[in-house]
Amino acid sequence: MNKVNIGIVGATGMVGRTFLKVMEERNFPVDNLYLFASEKSKGQKLIFNGNEHEVEELNEKSFNRPLDILLFSAGGEISKKYAPMAKNKGIVVVDNSSAWRMDSNVPLVVPEVNPEDINWNEGIISNPNCSTIQCVVPLKPLHETFKIKRIIFSTYQAVSGSGIGGLTDLENGLESLEPQKYPHPIAFNCLPHIDEFTDNGYTKEEIKMIEETKKILHDEKLKITSTTVRVPVRYGHCVSANIEFEKQFEMDEIYNTLKSSKGIIVLDDGKNNIYPMPIKVEGKDEVYVGRIRRDFSIDNGINMWIVADNIRKGAATNTVQIAELLIKNK
Repeated sequence: MNKVNIGIVGATGMVGRTFLKVMEERNFPVDNLYLFASEKSKGQKLIFNGNEHEVEELNEKSFNRPLDILLFSAGGEISKKYAPMAKNKGIVVVDNSSAWRMDSNVPLVVPEVNPEDINWNEGIISNPNCSTIQCVVPLKPLHETFKIKRIIFSTYQAVSGSGIGGLTDLENGLESLEPQKYPHPIAFNCLPHIDEFTDNGYTKEEIKMIEETKKILHDEKLKITSTTVRVPVRYGHCVSANIEFEKQFEMDEIYNTLKSSKGIIVLDDGKNNIYPMPIKVEGKDEVYVGRIRRDFSIDNGINMWIVADNIRKGAATNTVQIAELLIKNK
């Protein structure tokens, strides 16, 4: 791949730092690297490929330099303000916030699922919600083969999905300290509440999973419902997916479809207690699937357990993969 000038907005955050780690691991072809963050992070030094890089304060003049790609992970408001500025300078933005995900002019991309969608980008490409990413990776081949009719998502999401504040609440809660990020203690507890509640009783996180899945799979007719829950786990989101198909199937066909699909590792041997767990997928880039079994309560249905590292595949790795696609398609 040709080397590019790349910038990271939100470089000192959890995902921003993981961008750098993933780029190193994947030998991302960097010519010049620029790091941007808020005023309070200005002057910090971060290491990339053995070299020290100083963090600059993000401002309206930050993009007045040769830049090919910008990776954003600094929140929706920053993305709304600065992504159009970058776009207008001919820089392609890969945004990790929810700001542009449902914009009809912005591709929402998971490289194993819909890589072709980057071809119609107009300067901004959106990285999906972390839980959505790990679900659509196994859903795509199943949908192509058996035609999905309905999905019920129930999530068990790690506190790192809330950033440093979530991790801090968990650590402090183990010492019986009051939470600062969450409305209730997360230690020894589960919160059926991720993001804000809407007027229809769903949270924004639940709606994200529903609408983003339809957009990525290019199927607005899919019937989807979701319940998202925060659990006292540091890293690694888990999702129980109940899936109803239009076509009949044999279980061997389900297994073979998943095992032969890119980006998926099947761990499913109940007799030997082998199944995906957050503690085992931390630091990994693949999506792990197990507890695959027929749902006897409906025709043509299965249950499936999906686990992935929410900071890696759910954010940083997926974003870097999109940037790699951009370079390959130049």
